[in-house]
Amino acid sequence: MTDYKDLSEQYLEKLDYLMKAAQKAGADACDAVIYSGQSESVSWRLGKLEDVERAESTDLGLRVLVGQKQAIVSSSDIGNHIFDQLIERAVDMAKNAPEDPYAGLADPDLLAIKPADRPDLDLYDKTEKSADELKMLASVIEDVALGTSGITNSEGASAAFSKGLIATANSNGFAGSYPSSHFSLSISVIAGKDDTMERDYAYSSKRHFADLRAPIEIGQEAAEKALRRLGPRKAKTCNVPVIFDPRVSRSLLGHLAGAINGQGIARGTSFLKDSMETQIFKNGISIIDEPHMMRGPSSKPFDGEGCRNDRLDIVTDGVLKCWTLDSASARQLGLTANGRASRGTSSPPSPSSTNLYMSPGILSPEELMQDIKSGFYITDLIGMGVNGITGDYSRGAGGFWIEDGKITYPVNEVTIAGNLKDMFLNMTAANDLVIKYGTDAPTLRIDGMMIAGE
Repeated sequence: MTDYKDLSEQYLEKLDYLMKAAQKAGADACDAVIYSGQSESVSWRLGKLEDVERAESTDLGLRVLVGQKQAIVSSSDIGNHIFDQLIERAVDMAKNAPEDPYAGLADPDLLAIKPADRPDLDLYDKTEKSADELKMLASVIEDVALGTSGITNSEGASAAFSKGLIATANSNGFAGSYPSSHFSLSISVIAGKDDTMERDYAYSSKRHFADLRAPIEIGQEAAEKALRRLGPRKAKTCNVPVIFDPRVSRSLLGHLAGAINGQGIARGTSFLKDSMETQIFKNGISIIDEPHMMRGPSSKPFDGEGCRNDRLDIVTDGVLKCWTLDSASARQLGLTANGRASRGTSSPPSPSSTNLYMSPGILSPEELMQDIKSGFYITDLIGMGVNGITGDYSRGAGGFWIEDGKITYPVNEVTIAGNLKDMFLNMTAANDLVIKYGTDAPTLRIDGMMIAGE
């Protein structure tokens, strides 16, 4: 078992050396990050082991600034013997790079320097699972699914875990690290009847192993969903209310996240670029980004630049209140960064959401659709036909037809179309929000969408 406390101290010492050595070599400012991780996964199909994968990796990214010029170097070797070479290369590259008026480290006043600025979010579970234990979990999931009448084949079950450590520092005085873990179980199965076949899936992913759903439940869910899809029909072209199941409603928040990203706003390439402090959703709808959610799927105690990252109320009562900003996009827009920088080892920080979710409404999913005489309940989306500049939306979809307020027969091979501005303003949320993916929404209803079918 990796001792992340000792490893954290080692990495922070390395980063401290890099900061001092880079400045001594001619950098005016610098920051660096180390990612270290290990993972193991098992794939199981039709009662047999298909694959066992184990991986370990460590990566370093160093950014140096000379005036308003910056350069980044990365390495999978973090031995001290290579540091001087990396620093020399980075400083030389920065001196010859074009000037960027918005480049620079985070404002020192925004850094999460105090211990109170870095909450313990319980993101790490020390549980270890052997390959044999992972095999057992995957086999149970598949046995349950294949044991269901009507399930004719399996595309495979999997069980996996990963653990890692993130350490980052900059020459403005920030240094911090935290460990994290993820555990997951999944399966995809095929249901068959006569000459038709339909597939569906189920999975569970959590920071802590004990929080995972039971393997039996996952196998049952995948089987039930696949069986429900048998005998699909095609819909007629029409304009009807549409219901988005939670596993696809989250994609609409993903489009919002892209539209409020500070980089896109600064470039003027977002359909919401002129929408600050305007009504973009119905009254009553709120959207929050919460990085400090305990055991949250995308939680982090500080952002990729070492800044404090408190809760953001992005949409309040339907009104857009803020963008997601890192330091560079904030400078370009004349605003203050709000702790939403994400950082890799080979590129500068960029804005990104954390645990993004839409607050639940007051109606149950059943109540949300009870007045729909004819409509479409969507469980699957295909393709990426979304224009982030205009908001135009067109995607393939599958799901079930709604008649007289009830889900009836399965439907596939249709296209739904609209514009995200109109879709947001005509959106109603149900009360069934579950935080599962890191970008989450409850069941959503949108009135008046175009369905292209037969």
